[in-house]
Amino acid sequence: MKTNKTRKVENSYDNAEYLMERLFFRRIRNETIGSLEGEILEIGVGTGKNLKYYNRSAQVTGIDISSKMLEKAREKSDNINLRFELKKMDAQDLTFQSNTFDSIIGTFVFCSIPDPVMAMKEIKRVAKPNANIIFIEHVLSNNKVIAYLENLINPIVSSTFGFELNRNTKENIKNSGLTIEKDEELAFFDVFRRFTCTIY
Repeated sequence: MKTNKTRKVENSYDNAEYLMERLFFRRIRNETIGSLEGEILEIGVGTGKNLKYYNRSAQVTGIDISSKMLEKAREKSDNINLRFELKKMDAQDLTFQSNTFDSIIGTFVFCSIPDPVMAMKEIKRVAKPNANIIFIEHVLSNNKVIAYLENLINPIVSSTFGFELNRNTKENIKNSGLTIEKDEELAFFDVFRRFTCTIY
């Protein structure tokens, strides 16, 4: 059953992020996603914002919990020359076999998954050894002032859009058993980050 939060996100997702997309995210998506190769899994494909950035030689599988999001992604993908498949699936319970994907990416999705550690453990399971695993996320800042503001407005954002501003994604990654190879600050001091992970 869909909640009011889910419906709100489906109806306003692209509009809410338009300015940030133009100023920051578009460049970050392009430089990150274009280098991925092989069998790729995208967690939380949403409205398909990443699809146009993939290498055309890649085979992409995108999953999302929302049918409406997937419908929007399919609409966007009509003119994209890319081998891809979109599936409705819960990131916390992936139906793929173990050791399936060469690369796995999630962009701004672990702020809304109820149990992000469980989802990351599933990612670890379905990734091939030495797979390229990348998460681009907004996270709880290490700056006390910024963190205070994130915590202050998080209840409003959570009730309106259904995602959390103050997730400690770095700690969640560590708790899942994934190893962080690189942790990069992307925008707004240390709020927007890119985590490149691997499996040992």
